[in-house]
Formats: sequence, C-alpha cells, structure tokens
Amino acid sequence: TSLRMPSGMSGTVIDVQVFTRDGIEKDKRALDIEDYELRQIKKDLNDQFRIVEDDAYDRIEQLLIGKIAEGGPAGLESDAKLTRTYLKDLPREKWFEIRVRDEEVNRGLERIRDRLSRQDKHFKDLYDQKRAKLEAGDEMQPGVLKQVKVFVAVKRRLQPGDKIAGRHGNKGVISKIVPVEDMPYMDDGTTIDIVLNPLGVPSRMNV
Repeated sequence: TSLRMPSGMSGTVIDVQVFTRDGIEKDKRALDIEDYELRQIKKDLNDQFRIVEDDAYDRIEQLLIGKIAEGGPAGLESDAKLTRTYLKDLPREKWFEIRVRDEEVNRGLERIRDRLSRQDKHFKDLYDQKRAKLEAGDEMQPGVLKQVKVFVAVKRRLQPGDKIAGRHGNKGVISKIVPVEDMPYMDDGTTIDIVLNPLGVPSRMNV
C-alpha cells in the first residue's frame, strides 16, 4: 500500500478524497469533489461511446456508398446512387432511414442500429451505477463520521537498492551510482548512461 506521510513532509497534492459516513450530510468540499468526479466519469464514458459510434458509422458508410437507393429521407430520389458527399451532408442519425435495393445491406444497417442502441444503453447504465456508488455513503470505522485522504507525490532521488521498472515488464535494482567521469566511454568519448549486469542476459529464453 501507499506509505503514510509523517508530519513536516512536503510534496505535490495529486488527489483529495473525502469519505462521509452513510446518513451524514456531505459538506461543500465533498459535494464539489463528487461533482468533479461525476463530470470526469461522464466525459470518459462519452469518449468511449463516441469511439464506438464513429466506428459504427464508418461501417455504415462503407455499406451504403455506391448502392442504389430505394427509399429514405426527404430529398433522396429513388434509384439514385448513394455517394460520400450525400452522406456527409445528411445528419448521421438519418442514415438508418435509407433503404437500398440490396436486402443484405438493409439487414446490415438494422444490425448496426441494434448494436449501437445496446451500447448506448450499456454506457448509460454504467454511468448510473457509478453515480449511485459515488453518491452513496461510505462505510467507516466505528465513531468516524468523516475521513479525508490527501494523496501527495514526493520526488525522490535514485539511490542503490531502489527498484526501477519500465512500461514493458523490464525491471531491475540499482546496485551502484557513480559520477559521470567514472563511467565507461565509447571511442568518440561519449559516456555510457547505464550499465546492465551481463549475468541477467543468458537466463532469458529469447537469447
């Protein structure tokens, strides 16, 4: 778990969480944090749905371009050939009203509309669940009415014994830190930034 900060330490506050016992009225600070988190949740879910929606309409565009229309929104002539320009000028929600001679394409449109409708309902239900969880009171220890957690980021200097890791599963422990003048250098005088222990190489299965 995260370390608990002793008194007298300083750092950058990266998050504040206010927990209130169920049944206790929340103060302005707690309501502001709750409102901010709700906006973030809504924004994230809207962004996810927009990606799904854009992908669906891209597939609809590929289905319709070049097909012969048989009916649709006002202004679409029967037997007209559907073009990308026409679709761009037409609001996307009206694309589902278009009918073409190819019944397989019409069925494909219906499938995409049903799938998009289910995804929309899924994201709305997900938002309602997250909102209910956020607005509900928190379980606290006996006698505790409110708890405030402040998350502080503290910048530390690397030292021997520290473990560092990359984002690809690569990790290692620092054994020694030396001045740049004590590091090995290449033929052109460029010093090496980091030296790896060669004993860690043969044990890899991909060698």
